[in-house]
This record gives sequence, structure tokens and C-alpha cells, in this order.
Amino acid sequence: MDNKYRILAAVLLGTIMGPLDGSVVNVAMPTLSEVFKVGMTTVSWVSMSYLLVLSSLLLTYGRLGDMLGYKKLFLWGMLIFTAASALCGLSPAIGVLIIARAFQAAGAGLMMAVAPAIITKTFPQEERGKALGYNAMAVAVGLAIGPSFGGFLLKSFGWRSIFFINLPIGIGGYFWARNVIPQRGVLKKEKFDPLGALFGFIFLASLLLYISKGQEIGWTSGLGYSLLIIFILAFTAFILQEKRAREPMLDLSLFSNRMFSAGNLSCLLNFIAQYTMIFLTPFFLTRAGYSANRIGLIMTAFPITMLLVAPISGTLSDKIGPLFLSTGGALICSVALYLMSTLSLSSTSFDVVWRLVLFGLGNGLFQTPNNSSVMGSAPRERQGIASGVLATMRNVGMVLGVALGSGLFALRHSYYLKILPLTGKHLQDAAFMNGLRDVFLLTAVIDILCMLASSVRGKQSINHERLPEN
Repeated sequence: MDNKYRILAAVLLGTIMGPLDGSVVNVAMPTLSEVFKVGMTTVSWVSMSYLLVLSSLLLTYGRLGDMLGYKKLFLWGMLIFTAASALCGLSPAIGVLIIARAFQAAGAGLMMAVAPAIITKTFPQEERGKALGYNAMAVAVGLAIGPSFGGFLLKSFGWRSIFFINLPIGIGGYFWARNVIPQRGVLKKEKFDPLGALFGFIFLASLLLYISKGQEIGWTSGLGYSLLIIFILAFTAFILQEKRAREPMLDLSLFSNRMFSAGNLSCLLNFIAQYTMIFLTPFFLTRAGYSANRIGLIMTAFPITMLLVAPISGTLSDKIGPLFLSTGGALICSVALYLMSTLSLSSTSFDVVWRLVLFGLGNGLFQTPNNSSVMGSAPRERQGIASGVLATMRNVGMVLGVALGSGLFALRHSYYLKILPLTGKHLQDAAFMNGLRDVFLLTAVIDILCMLASSVRGKQSINHERLPEN
């Protein structure tokens, strides 16, 4: 095997652990609630602590990767993730599990923030899209097999096994990555920006907490307003600090590059639409009378399609550039979401599956060329922070998508319950489907905006110049 593909395989092993673990833990939520005898509000922090820490540290990790070397951060990430997985599996109480999940996220974030940078610096530009396509494929595999794999582990070995399974993978992956990922030759001496990192963490954590818990705590409650004020103040302080700092954590000049800015904005919009759909579709399938196992099988149509399309679109983007593929992929996603809005409770599983396949096709065409475009637009010495910004956009989009899906659906569902001239089950079903239709139509519009953002990125020059190894 070519050495660059050994490096890619080592990175993909770390990449797959995050989405796999996330989707496995989601399946275990009811079990954890029962085992620890706590309500769903409390047990939801098992996922929330992971998400908040992961998303809030990605920018900092990207910067540290540029300063300390991507290999060092990747290896530390795998060690922290593996050790925290053991602590999760040994947790005697829900509080310990929540804290252990936060440490697990700290490790996963290190791997996630630098993985695209390692790939970008390992592969020549004419192969970068293909390699990043395999990275997207690894994420899709993790999402696809997570629910069924988690269900098997829960049933056969109990809830602790969903964390202990990470130990042999993490230990083996650490030694493999240590042996094959090259050290970066010469590191430029730069100072870290602690104030920028602190303000960045605070503004991201407060924003994500408000978005994800706003409906529960009250969007206009005292706590809700407090989180918004903290976000605004911290974000303002962050921007001022980054403009003032001689060696900022986030080089704001990156956003003057249209390809970088448009690529990140379209990434954010794409993940908002994607996770709104992922969040709401299982509720529709449940309402339509499908079993949990059948729902899991139906939902895998989306990531499996991405799994097949992402490497192909990456290879194509190396030949023709990302503009047409990403823009066309976003348009296909929008069409698929419009078609999702036309479903009814009498729709067959095939009706749902082919729409999910179409959505997976669009996402597969969009994501890999878009990621390649963003990474290719950043200077060599800023590959880490470019990778961190892209990962942050992805995670913020995921949180916004779930919040939008739950919040807007609740509003529209309540509205239709009041105005529809029906009663009983007919009223409930009609209000549900009308609310669902409205949200899917909005997400179709969001993907149209994604398409427009993608279309203004401009064409990327293909010079096939190889970046120096990490």
C-alpha cells in the first residue's frame, strides 16, 4: 500500500470513531435513563456535554495544530478519547458519565479538527478531493452503522459495552497513527492567543446552549436572555481581540477569500438543512406506523448513498473543480427536501427511501468538493485553522438544524391544531403532516440559499502543486 494511503487509513480510523460513538450513544439514551433512574432532561446532557465541548473547542484545536503539528494533536486526541471511553464505561453515576463524555469530546475534537489538514498536506492537489471524499465516507459509515451496531451491543453486552468497544480500536489506532503519520519538518514559532481561545469558547458554548436548550429553558426567559447577552459580549470581544492580536487564534483575513467564506457559509447552510431532515424524518416514520428496526433501516438509505457518492465526487472535483459539483449537489438536496414535503402517512417505505437516496446523492456531490475547496483556499500555514473553522461550521449547523426542526415544527403543529376544522385523530394527523410539510419546505429554501452561496465561490485554479507533508 502506498504510504499516503496508510496515512489516510490511520486518519479515517480516528475520523469514524466520533460519528460512530455519537450515533451509538443516541440509541442508548432510553437505557441510560432507566439504568440511572433519571429523566430524559438529565440524560440528554450525556449528548449535550459532548456536543458543547466538541463544537466549542474546534477553532482552538485548529490553531494549535498549525502551531504544534497535526500529528501530535491527532495522537493526543486518540489517547484522550480512548481513556475517556473507559471512564464512560466505568461510570457509577450519571454525573460521572456526563463529565466523562465531555472529556471524550475533547479527544474527538482534536482528531476532527486536524484530520482534513493532515489529508490535505499528505495528498497532492490532484488527489485531494478523492482523499477528502474518503474522509466524508468514513463519517457516513459511522452514522450508518451506529444505530444497528449500538442496538446489538446494548442487547448482547449491556450499555457499558458501547464505550468499552472504543478501547481496542483506540489503542490499535494510536500505535498505527504514530507509526505512519509523518512529523512536520519545521514548525514556525508562533504565540498562542489565550484570550481569543477563551472568548471563542465562551461565545460558541453560550450560542449552542441557547440554540439547543432554548425551547426547554424558554427562549425569552431570564436564563435565555442571559445566554444571548453572554454570546453577544463574548463574540464582540473575540472579534476585537482577533483584530488586535499580533498572532491571532483565528486569522480573520481568511474570510476575505471568497472561496473560503462561501464554502464555509454553504457548509453551515447544508448541515442546517441536513440535520433538520435527519431529526424529523424518524418522527414521521413513527407516526406512519413503522417499527424502530424498520425506521433504522430506512434512515440508512441517506448515509449509505453518501458513502458511495462522496469518493466519486471527490475524484471528479479534482478534475473539473468544486463549483459545479457543490452547487448542483445543493440544488439536488433542495429538490429532495421539497419532495419530502409531499409525503403522506399512507406513503410506502419505498416512497421515503428513494427521496432519502436523492438527498444522499445531493449531499455526496456537495460535501467533498466543498471541503476540498475550503481547504485548498487556505494558506499552507493555516491548514489547521481552516480545518477547525470547517468543522465548527458543520457542528453549529447540526445544532441549528435540530433546534430549527424541533422549534419550528412545534410552532406550526400548534398553529394547525387551532385552525384545522377537524377533530380527534384526524386533527392530530393533519396538524402533524402540515407542520412537517412547512418545515421541509423551509429546509428546501435553506438548501437553495446553500446553492447560491456555493455558486459565488468562483472557480478554483488547479495547479497540482503538492503541499509539504505534515
